[in-house]
Amino acid sequence: MLAGRVARIALLTDFGVGPYVGQLRLLLGAEVPDCPVVDLIHDLPAFRPDLAAYLLPALLRDLPPACLHLCIVDPGVGGPREVLLVRAGGHWLMGPDNGLLALVARRATGGAVWRLDWRPPRMSASFHGRDLFVPLAVRALRGEALGAVARAPDALVGADWPDERSAIIYCDHYGNLMTGLRAEAVASGARIRAGGRLLARARTFCEVPPGEGFWYVNAFGLIELAVNQGSAARVLGLGPGDPVDLSTADPPAT
Repeated sequence: MLAGRVARIALLTDFGVGPYVGQLRLLLGAEVPDCPVVDLIHDLPAFRPDLAAYLLPALLRDLPPACLHLCIVDPGVGGPREVLLVRAGGHWLMGPDNGLLALVARRATGGAVWRLDWRPPRMSASFHGRDLFVPLAVRALRGEALGAVARAPDALVGADWPDERSAIIYCDHYGNLMTGLRAEAVASGARIRAGGRLLARARTFCEVPPGEGFWYVNAFGLIELAVNQGSAARVLGLGPGDPVDLSTADPPAT
């Protein structure tokens, strides 16, 4: 199905540090050695496809096409959830039907979605990244049958989720907090209430004094909360899943 259409594979998971990512890379390297494998992100919010779903479209925005993205945030592993293949522009994404791919599928122009029914003869109950998604990816890249059945994007888990999510969806190494709000959804003069504080916008870090909190439009086109030379996660006491609010109210008097 993807033979001749994919030049590289990207891995996007919540696996973190441990033995799991290495096994995916070794198996893919052995089965499709001419297709480079790139570790895009392995600290997606653990067990939270409902949060990662808002980060995936932003991550893809400026990346090269002809890539198969293996997307694995799969708290229902071993259960009855389906496996999907999504075409979104020049990108292909494979992952569980648990909402993880819902926003990508909805926003794709001329996209398409398939349910993949093929299963390998042997697989563990708890490591489908290795035992299901890798074999499916290999078969797809070789042009072998996947048992693909067309699905409507509005039939996927998460199809009814809102376009914007007023919550923290990701915390990076520095403690910066990405939200599920796209730049076009927030007026430049808005303030954001988070962790009991009211944050104004700055264009970038050096526009505010060290230690001061603010919000800005990050490199992925999402609204992000930050502290210049500090950790917004620590200062605001927030993490993935915590809500934020747009506000036009004046800050309280001190």
